[in-house]
Amino acid sequence: MIHSKKYNIKNLLIFFFSTLLYALSQMLFSIILMKEDLWNNFPVQLLSHYVVIFTMCIADYILLLFLNKYLPYSKNVFFRIMADFAGVVVVCLVVLFMFNYLIYDVLLISKDGLPSFLVKFAFAMTNNIPILLVFELIYYFQSEQKAIADSEKAKHRALLFQHETLRAQINPHFLFNSLNVLSSLIYMNPENANKFTKALSKTYRYVLSLNRRPEVSVEEELSVLDSYIFLMKMRFENTFTFTVDKISNNEKNKIIPLTLQLLIENVFKHNVATEEMPLDINITVGDKHITVENNIQPSKDTDKGGIGLKYLTKQYKLYDREIIVEHTDQQFIVKIPYIQS
Repeated sequence: MIHSKKYNIKNLLIFFFSTLLYALSQMLFSIILMKEDLWNNFPVQLLSHYVVIFTMCIADYILLLFLNKYLPYSKNVFFRIMADFAGVVVVCLVVLFMFNYLIYDVLLISKDGLPSFLVKFAFAMTNNIPILLVFELIYYFQSEQKAIADSEKAKHRALLFQHETLRAQINPHFLFNSLNVLSSLIYMNPENANKFTKALSKTYRYVLSLNRRPEVSVEEELSVLDSYIFLMKMRFENTFTFTVDKISNNEKNKIIPLTLQLLIENVFKHNVATEEMPLDINITVGDKHITVENNIQPSKDTDKGGIGLKYLTKQYKLYDREIIVEHTDQQFIVKIPYIQS
């Protein structure tokens, strides 16, 4: 709290001295241009210039906030530049009319010897354009710093996610089930036991390879998912069907590692799968999303622990992406956005 107050006071002091220096420079420029005496009413001239500069700064800051909200550069650069110019013109006109009213109608100062409205407007534009330009540059560099910080934060959280996922995968329950299936296959079907061992090895090797990899391609994720699905088929046999529909060529797009595997795990965790009531799981690679869809057959003994959809939702929010969940009486649908195209 104290550090925040010191930071605010520092910013206010920087703003005050910057605007004061700018007002002084503009005053000197005006005196040279109009060939006036520098020391004639120096305090009054400096105060009047500072009030004008300060008012323009406030108006330009409000303009910047408005344009950042309704017309950011990401939408249209040309329209934003035009809006900046139009905003500067409007600010100058409003400030001029306001100060003309104050000088001529309130203070009743004579117009004799004072510059015309057009001269004042031109001078106001030369004052105001640098102010808005400085604000734009400050906003740009702050945005860049925030983007870098958010990127580092996302990478850090992604690494934590990978460690948590690895810990969730290599747990006694998962290993017990896998080894139990492998033990049975060794006696009943040695060929499948060999395939099962390779699939299990590929799955864990993929998890271990994710160190410092916050993003993976859809193609890579689907390739490893084949091994995971094979493990599930050996374990659950003919109790589910699994299909992948590639309706668009977006396999090079990026997603968070293990997204699909975690969603498939959720399907088995929250539903009953039998030969009489098989689970139908479908993955669709679309233009904007990867869709994971399954029929609903709720399990009574659902394990609420571990990493699930809520955690994935938080991970994608770090990239300003939103997971779409559609839940009907018959179907559960999850749409995963691409992080990079």
